Amino acid sequence: MARKVSGFERVLDAPSLFAVAYGEIGSSLYFALGIVAARALGLTPLVLLASGVLFLVVSLSYAEGTAAIPETGGAATFVRRGFNDLFGFVTGWALLLDYLIVMALSALFMPHYLSWALGLPALRRGPWDIVVASLVIAAIAMIRLVRHSRLHMGAIVLAALDLAVQALLVVLGFAFLFSGHVLTSGFHFASGQSWHDLAYALPLAMLAYTGLETVANLAEETREPGTTVPRSLFSAIGLVVVITVLLAMVGVSAYPAHGGMSALGEEWLRAPLVGVVAALHGHLGAGVVDILRVAVGLSGALILLAAATTSMSGCTRLLHSMGAHGQLPPVFGRLDRRTLVSREAIVATAGVAIAIVTLTGTVATNETAFLASTYSFGVLLAFTAAQLAVIRLRVREPNLERPYRARPEIRIRGTLLPLPALIGAPLTFAVWILAMVTHVGARYAGPAWLAGGIVVYLLVRRQGDLGLLEVVDPITELPPGAEFKRVLVPMKLGDIGEEMVATAIALAKERSATVEAVFVVRVPRAFPLEGPLPEDVAEHANQSLAEARALGEDNGVEVAVELVRARSIGHAIVDEATRRGVDLIVLGSSPRWRRQSRFFSPTVDHVLRNAPCEVLVVAFPEGVFEEAEAS
Repeated sequence: MARKVSGFERVLDAPSLFAVAYGEIGSSLYFALGIVAARALGLTPLVLLASGVLFLVVSLSYAEGTAAIPETGGAATFVRRGFNDLFGFVTGWALLLDYLIVMALSALFMPHYLSWALGLPALRRGPWDIVVASLVIAAIAMIRLVRHSRLHMGAIVLAALDLAVQALLVVLGFAFLFSGHVLTSGFHFASGQSWHDLAYALPLAMLAYTGLETVANLAEETREPGTTVPRSLFSAIGLVVVITVLLAMVGVSAYPAHGGMSALGEEWLRAPLVGVVAALHGHLGAGVVDILRVAVGLSGALILLAAATTSMSGCTRLLHSMGAHGQLPPVFGRLDRRTLVSREAIVATAGVAIAIVTLTGTVATNETAFLASTYSFGVLLAFTAAQLAVIRLRVREPNLERPYRARPEIRIRGTLLPLPALIGAPLTFAVWILAMVTHVGARYAGPAWLAGGIVVYLLVRRQGDLGLLEVVDPITELPPGAEFKRVLVPMKLGDIGEEMVATAIALAKERSATVEAVFVVRVPRAFPLEGPLPEDVAEHANQSLAEARALGEDNGVEVAVELVRARSIGHAIVDEATRRGVDLIVLGSSPRWRRQSRFFSPTVDHVLRNAPCEVLVVAFPEGVFEEAEAS
């Protein structure tokens, strides 16, 4: 069986992606509800509803961007495509901070839910919650260093568990706790509450809907991303917004504000859903409440563990994308057979996340609000940039194939522009300004993180002798230890074929190898295999082979060329590789196949399944070549 170079496989179907999306976005309610309620008080449902609507508006732009450019990197990818590498880096660097904060918050809140389930109050106090959170992050990293996690494995079960727990609390809450009078009386400022508190709470509410970037980052691993991503994204977000607002209404009814404070944001800050269960005392039997407390505590801990795990996966995938495009050290852009992403990315992610948990837990007076406000800095900046990028791509690349378009649209100066992005970008930027004015974390920690990132970017660009705005094609890396002396490159018509020859020669030059360039002509069964070829086909084949030989001479690489006739291109490539005893086959993959099939074209898929050696497939981004390629 052929050994294949590791890469991202298209294994996520619509149910799996929905499960990942709901699990990631819905998990934030386990820590966000208490954080928002601490300042929004009785206005919590309205604040969460407003932020949810804004989140839905932003998701329209994300759906268009990821469907049109289904690559790892999420918003950073289409910002880079819409503007330049520097803007793409700033967006990606801000999103890295958000991934780390979600990981830290999930790990910090996990021991609190676990303590209520197991009756271990020590886990709710420092330093044990910090110790457990750090160990959880370290354990996730250790597992990731041993094996490649499949995000879709178990995602549906966890999403079903998450939805079941939250739906049960909504039903019980409305049956026993909901009070229309308490809810409507909370729609006014409570004693001691002011507009400043509302302005303070609005950016924090964005924390209730984490996970949008995680879903966008999985576009390269999604089957038929043009339809699957929008469908899964909207259904998951819509359901999360409804559940979140309903649970907030139950929470506010159970714990109305008194004296400018709410027990939901004070006593139950670290486990707000357990607080909803505790409010059922007196309405249900003590035994039933205890069972619910254990169930919610265990499920909450499990779901937060899953959220931390998917956040690490999202962070390392983003590091891979940025490293491959010359925005971070190239070591982060490498792929590993066992872990998929580079081991350095996993270690760096875990190290920084543990540092965030430790520093904020020991230094910050209110670490949860500090982390939430810092998160709002990054996510609102990224949301604004993503929507602007979608607008710019409409102008810059009007012919880019967009399987999904954000609607409604309006025509401005002859170009159809998405109204959601035109409205959403100013709104997210306004809330970002609000966060900068009202939050210490957003005002100081966010810019400090961004400044550090710019320094890293400048150093990487200088070391690579690259311009600040220069577009860098993905770096082609083979696994460590991959040695070869003979490289087979099947030639084909068009730019992708020429690029593959250049890639094979560059790889061969690095390792003092030789190149076998074959031009396979597929002969239909209606014609004899050894019959004369059409004059234009023969001429183009001979010209391509001559150019390959000349390019090899220019680079000091021996290139053997041959024209091969066959009934099937894929079978011919495998047969030639076996006959010649080559160590590596270099293939190119057209982007059109990634919109239509699970993996690659039939030719590439056959070679991957049957080749007797290493196979390197270079998947070109959408729009790089305008020609319609067959493989």
